[in-house]
Amino acid sequence: MSNLVIIESPYKAPAIKNYLGSNYKVFASMGHLRDLPKSSLGVDVDHDFEAHYINIRGKGDLIKELKKEAKNASKIYFATDPDREGEAISWHLANVLGIPMEQTRRVTFNEITKTAVKNAIKEPRNIDLELVNSQQARRILDRIVGYKLSPFLWKTVRSGLSAGRVQSVATRIIVEREREIQAFVPKEYWTVDANLRTEKGGRLTAHYYGSDGERTALPDRESAEAVVRAAGGDTFRVLSVKKSVRVRNPAPPFTTSTLQQEASRKLGFQSQRIMRVAQELYEGINLGTANGGVQGLITYMRTDSLRVSADAVDAAKEYICKNYGDKYYPGSARVYKAGANAQDAHEAIRPASLRFEPDAIKKSLTPDQYKLYKLIWSRFIASQMASAQMDTVNVELSSGGCSFRASGSVLRFQGFLAVYDDAEEEEKASASTRLPELAEGDRLSCEQLLPEQHFTEPPARYSEATLIKFLEERGIGRPSTFATIITTILSRGYVERDGKSLKPTPLGEVTTDIMIQYFPDIVNYEFTAQMETNLDNIANGESDLVSVLSEFYRGFEKSLNEAEEKMSGQDVTVPVEETDILCEKCGAKMVVKQGRFGKFAACPNYPTCKNTKPLGKDGKLLEKEEKQPEKTGEVCELCGGDMLKRHGRYGDFIACANYPKCRNTRQILRTIGVPCPKCGAQVVAKSGRNRSFFYSCERYPDCDFLSWDAPTTEKCPKCGNVLYAKKGKKFLFCREKDCGYKRNLPDGDDDKNGAD
Repeated sequence: MSNLVIIESPYKAPAIKNYLGSNYKVFASMGHLRDLPKSSLGVDVDHDFEAHYINIRGKGDLIKELKKEAKNASKIYFATDPDREGEAISWHLANVLGIPMEQTRRVTFNEITKTAVKNAIKEPRNIDLELVNSQQARRILDRIVGYKLSPFLWKTVRSGLSAGRVQSVATRIIVEREREIQAFVPKEYWTVDANLRTEKGGRLTAHYYGSDGERTALPDRESAEAVVRAAGGDTFRVLSVKKSVRVRNPAPPFTTSTLQQEASRKLGFQSQRIMRVAQELYEGINLGTANGGVQGLITYMRTDSLRVSADAVDAAKEYICKNYGDKYYPGSARVYKAGANAQDAHEAIRPASLRFEPDAIKKSLTPDQYKLYKLIWSRFIASQMASAQMDTVNVELSSGGCSFRASGSVLRFQGFLAVYDDAEEEEKASASTRLPELAEGDRLSCEQLLPEQHFTEPPARYSEATLIKFLEERGIGRPSTFATIITTILSRGYVERDGKSLKPTPLGEVTTDIMIQYFPDIVNYEFTAQMETNLDNIANGESDLVSVLSEFYRGFEKSLNEAEEKMSGQDVTVPVEETDILCEKCGAKMVVKQGRFGKFAACPNYPTCKNTKPLGKDGKLLEKEEKQPEKTGEVCELCGGDMLKRHGRYGDFIACANYPKCRNTRQILRTIGVPCPKCGAQVVAKSGRNRSFFYSCERYPDCDFLSWDAPTTEKCPKCGNVLYAKKGKKFLFCREKDCGYKRNLPDGDDDKNGAD
C-alpha cells in the first residue's frame, strides 16, 4: 500500500511527487472542502459558538475520491499550506476522512525543495488545534459581522450591501483621508534659491535657511523680497564646510507586507496580482529537465517574519563573495528582527535555492513571474551584503545676514547598491549631487536670486502600497489578508480607483458614517488591532475561542439592537452624481446610477419616469446604445474590477470591465475534470476559431500541453501512460509511439472527453 499526501493546490503535486518517489500518491484538496453554509449564519451563538460546517457544493466527487484513496493508504500525510488557514484545512480533511486528531500526521514545509519536503515527511506532528481554533475564531467573527450587519444595511441604505469586519475599517481609513483632503486649506510659503559661482568656475545652488543662523520661514512675498534685498550683494561667504561619510544599510528580506508595498511601487503590480504570482513561484515552475523539472522558486509567501535559515545565509555569503568579492560581504551574517506582533512560524520571503538565478531561468518564467522573482532574489542577496557608503558635504553660507545652505553626496562604495536599491527616486537624485570643492572663508559670486511661491499640499490619497503600510503599522488585519481586503472594498463599490489612488464612493462615505455612529468598535482602529492580538493569543494557547467570541458578541449584539431600534423606519439616501444630460421625457437633469453592468444615466423622477441612457467608459453619453455585457460575478485579479462576459468575433470571452486601462481577458474555458498529463493541473476545453474544441492545461503557457484529442483519467494497461479519446471517434488510444494500445468504446459508453 502506498502513502497518501494531501496538499491544497494541484500545481505543487508534480514537484512533491517527484521528490517523494513512487511509494507516495499526492492529491490536492483544491482549498477548503467544508465551510459555513451560505444560506444561514451557521454558528450557534447560544451554545459556545458551535460552528455548523457543511461540504462545499461541487466538492462531492473530490471527497469521494479522497476517501477512496485514504482507505487504501498505509499512511496519510496532511501537507496543506503552513499557516492557520492550512492548519484548518487539514483539520477539516481529517474530519471528512474520519481520522482521529491524535492519529493525524501533519507536515509543513516553508519551501518546495527536495530537502524540505523529505525532512517534513520524516517528522510529522499532530494537527495543532490551537492554530485551528484561531482560524475558526476569525471565520466565525467575520461570519457574525457579515450576517448580522448586512441585513441592517439593506434596510437603512441599499439592498444587496454587505459589511465586513476588517473591510469596514479599511473603507473608513480611505474615507477619512478623503475628508482630510477636502478640508485641507493650503497655506502660502516662499523659498529663495541662490545660484552661486566659485572663483574657479564651479557652480552650486544654495537654499535660504534663515537669518543669523536661526531657521526662519518665509510666509509671503514681502518676506521673500526682503531676503532678496538683504542678500542681493555680489558676494556669499562660506561659514562652514562639514564633510562626513554616511552609511546606508540594506533593507531586510521581504515579508508579505513589504513585498506587496515594494512590488506595487517598483513594478506597478496590484496586491492581488502580486500574491497570485508569488503563489505560482512558491508552488513550482517547470524549469525543464536540465534544471530538475518543476521547482519551487521562493519560500512561503505569507509571512511577517524576518528570520532566514542558516543554510540560506551561508549560501548568500558564498554567492556574494564569489560574484562580487569579499569586500561586498559585511564580515558576519546580518540578522533582522521583526516587530513585536510578528509571527515567526516561517522564514522571510527568499529564493528557495540560489542555483536558479533570475536571468538564467527567464525563458521558463512569464514576464510577471520573472519581475517578481528578480525583485525577491535581489532583495534577499542585498540584505546580506555590505553597507553602501556616501561622502556627504553640508555647506553653510551667508550674505547680508541671511543664511543659506547647500548639500551634496557622492557614492564612495556601492555595497548592496550593486544589487538592489530600495530608495525613492528623490533620494537617488540627491545622492548624485556633487558640490565643487569649498573651504571655510571662500567667497562666491551670486549670479541669481530666485524667490518662488509655494502652497502646502493636502495629504495624498492612499495607494495600495501606502494603505497596506498603514494597515500593517496599525496591526489591522494580517499581511496575508491585505490583498483580499482591498479587492473586497473595490468590488463592493465602497471604494474606486483613481489612477493608482483609492478614493471612496458616496456609498462608502454614507456606510462609513453609519458604522461610526452605531458600530464604533467595528470600525475602530485600536479595537480591530486588539482583536488580531486576541486571535494570536488563541493560536499561542494564551486564550480560548469561546471567551474571545463571547466578549466580542456581548458588545456587538447590544450595538446592533440599539442601531435597529434607532434606525427603524428610516432610510439613508446615498448622494447621487448629477449629469448635464436632460431627460427628453420630463426635462429633469439625469443622474448617474450603478447598475448590473456598470454606470448609466437615469431620470431622477423614477418610478414616474423610467427613462435611462447608456454611459460609456468615460462617463459620457453613448451616441449609439451598445449591447450590454453579462456580469460573471468574478473579480479581475489584476485590478479588482468586474469580469464581464462579452461576445467577440470568434465567440464569447471574459474581459475586465475596466478595459482599456486593464486589458485582462481570457477565453471561456470548461474544466473537464482530468489532470494535465504533464504537470497535474486541470485540463480545460477551449473553443478555437472554427468553434471546435481542443484541450490544453489551465496553466498554459507555463505548461505547454495541447491536444485535439481529449485526455482521460484512464491509464494505458501496457505502458501506464494516459489514454486519449480520439476526436470524433469511439475509441481510446495511447499516444506513445512505441506502445500502440487502442481500445474501442461500446455504444452508449461515455466519450470520456467532455466535448460538446
